[in-house]
Amino acid sequence: MRADLEVQVASKEKDLPSDRDFMKWTQAALQQEGAGVVIRIVDEEESRQLNHEYRGKDRPTNVLSFPFEAPPEVTSYHLGDLVICAPVVAEEAARQGKLLQHHWAHMVVHGMLHLQGYDHLNDADAERMESLERELLQNLGIPDPYRETA
Repeated sequence: MRADLEVQVASKEKDLPSDRDFMKWTQAALQQEGAGVVIRIVDEEESRQLNHEYRGKDRPTNVLSFPFEAPPEVTSYHLGDLVICAPVVAEEAARQGKLLQHHWAHMVVHGMLHLQGYDHLNDADAERMESLERELLQNLGIPDPYRETA
């Protein structure tokens, strides 16, 4: 599948994946040819602000997904936007003993699935989504992100 991807970097972090990496991970999770996605890389303040405004949680988070729904009279292939907090991703990868690149891939795949209607609000949906994440990441040569780490 081919994606129309825009990457916006609004973070001071230096160790970020390349646009090519973001494209590879986006395409790995894409289920609709030619869909448009914006990935915005942010720092804690913007993540906290958006998480508070849209989810009522006053803290930064790893990834936020904003699905786009066009009005019925408008044809659009834009799936939506992902907002990924670079410092949170780096901190989680270090704490969980994961390669930073692998955790970035997981956040992109996870967010892309949200944009395509997957969720983890109940156990059955969580198992379905996590199983698909494992499969997509394995296809990229990335180990199970939900495995217990030492």
